[in-house]
Amino acid sequence: MKIAIIGGGPAGLYFAMLVRKRRPDWEVVVLEQNPPDATFGFGVVMADSGRNSLRAADAASHDALIQKMTFTDRQVITVKETALLVERPAKGGAIRRIDLLEVLQAAARGEGVQIHGGVRLGSVAQLSDFGLGDADLIVGADGVNSVVRTEDEHGFGTRRSHLTNHFAWFGVGRAFVSPALVFRQYDGGSFVAHYYPYTHDRSTFVAECDDATWQRFGMEELDSQARQALFEKVFAPELDGSPLLSNNSAWRQFPVVRNDRWHSGNKVLIGDAQTSAHFSIGSGTRIAMEDAIALAAAVCDSDGNVDVALKTFEDKRRPEKEKLICASERSYLWYEKVGDWMDQYTPHAFVYQFMVRTGRVDDQRLASSYPALYEALRNAGATKSEVSAS
Repeated sequence: MKIAIIGGGPAGLYFAMLVRKRRPDWEVVVLEQNPPDATFGFGVVMADSGRNSLRAADAASHDALIQKMTFTDRQVITVKETALLVERPAKGGAIRRIDLLEVLQAAARGEGVQIHGGVRLGSVAQLSDFGLGDADLIVGADGVNSVVRTEDEHGFGTRRSHLTNHFAWFGVGRAFVSPALVFRQYDGGSFVAHYYPYTHDRSTFVAECDDATWQRFGMEELDSQARQALFEKVFAPELDGSPLLSNNSAWRQFPVVRNDRWHSGNKVLIGDAQTSAHFSIGSGTRIAMEDAIALAAAVCDSDGNVDVALKTFEDKRRPEKEKLICASERSYLWYEKVGDWMDQYTPHAFVYQFMVRTGRVDDQRLASSYPALYEALRNAGATKSEVSAS
C-alpha cells in the first residue's frame, strides 16, 4: 500500500509513524511545506488526558516528548486586577513546537517514513512529481488552509467562517511562574492575554481583543510593531519589562472549519484541515494527534481496504471528537462576548462563568476537581448550587 501525507505537522508525522510501525511493508511518504529546520511558532500545550492517549499508542515517542516538556499544576486567572488561583487535578504540560516536531520526525524516520521538507503543493495532482500519483490513500494533514480540502470542498461538504475576535501568537524571553489568563479593561477596550511557560526560559503569549476594541484603537491601520507595542503597554505589569517576541506572529480572526464528510474518494482529512479547534481549550494538538491514532488504527486494521478504513475511522472517531469540538465552540462563543462578561460580572462570578463555559464542567466537577477554587467562588456567592468540595 502507498500512502501520501500532505502536511508534516504533529498529526501527519504521528499518523505516518504509527502506520509504519504496524505495517513496515507499506510505503508512507510525508510532504511538508516548511523546511525541516523551520522554527515557526513557540510552545504548544499538551494536556494530561492527551498524553495518556499518546502513551498507549507509542510509549517510546511519548517518553521522548515528556523529556522535552515543562509541567505545572496551577494557573492564575486575573479579572479586574483580582487574581484567582486554579490548582489543577493533574499537571498540564507544554513543549517547544520545534522540539515536538523533531521528536516526531525522528520517530517517523526510525520506522522508515520518507519525509520531504520544503515542498509546497498547489494541487493534489502534484503528488505525481514525487512518484505518489498512484497513492492508494491521500491524507490531508495540512492545516486550516488545506490544499486537499480546498480542492474538493463539495466532496467533503466544507463549511467555513471566521470569528470576530483578533489574536496573534508571540513569545516572551523568560518563563512565567505559571500559566495565566489576564482579562483587562484598558482605556475602553477589552484585552486578553493567555500565556504559559514551555521551557525554563521561554513562554508563549497569545494576545487577543474583541472586534470593538480592535476598531476603537484603530488597529486595522496600525502596523504589526504598533499593535505589539500596544499589547506590551496593556500587559506591562505581567511582562515586567520583557518585550513580546515576534516570529511569524500574524494577526488573525480564528477560522472555523467544518466538514460534513471527513473523506472523499481516497482522500481523508485530519487535524485542523478537517475541524479547527479553538486555542482557548488548549487541545488542538491533542485532538489532531488523536485523529492520527484513530486513522492509523482504522487503516491498519482494514488491511489496506481504503473504503472500509475511512468509513471505520469516521464512524468511530467522530462521536468522541464532536464532544471536544462542541466544547471548543462553546468556549469561542464565550470569548466572542468577553467584553460583555467583563462589564457584567464580578471577578469571582466571571471566573465561575469561565470555568463552566464549555459545558464539560458543572458545579459537582468544579467542586471535586478544583476544591479550593470552588470554595472561594461559593463563598463569594458566584456558584449556582451548593456542593461540598472534597
